[in-house]
Amino acid sequence: MALLFLLALLSASSRAGNEIVGAPIVQSDGSLLVRNRVIHLYGIYMPPTNRECRTWISPVQCGSRGVLALEFRINGFVNCYPKYQNEDGSTSATCYVDRTHFSNGEDLAAYLIQQGWALATPDAPFEYHALERIAQNQGRGVWGFSVDTITRQPFRRRH
Repeated sequence: MALLFLLALLSASSRAGNEIVGAPIVQSDGSLLVRNRVIHLYGIYMPPTNRECRTWISPVQCGSRGVLALEFRINGFVNCYPKYQNEDGSTSATCYVDRTHFSNGEDLAAYLIQQGWALATPDAPFEYHALERIAQNQGRGVWGFSVDTITRQPFRRRH
């Protein structure tokens, strides 16, 4: 019994060692800059949409609707758990906001899919594909208005 507890403790601490925690900067392509590391949200593709500009802010900020939704949802720190390293040196990770010892927080990729601003990639978790279908059926985000184009890019794993 003590051995099982020790193994569980060691695996939890090794996972925590890979965790990237920090205040992110949302970049124009929807990636996050956390502690000088570029992080792409694992399992999603954010199609380009019409650019929106926030003119009431100085300096004026512009970005796709998905990027603006991501900026809106992030309020403080993110906790990111790397999945793999991409060829360009960036990291693909699952990132959460509002994560505490008592709550798992909210998965940012799942949030974007649920709002209709991102599509699930073929290797994404089943949950992401289900959320995409729900958003599509409810006409949310890219599913609810016409944009220039929505095309599924040929899937290329980034590592």
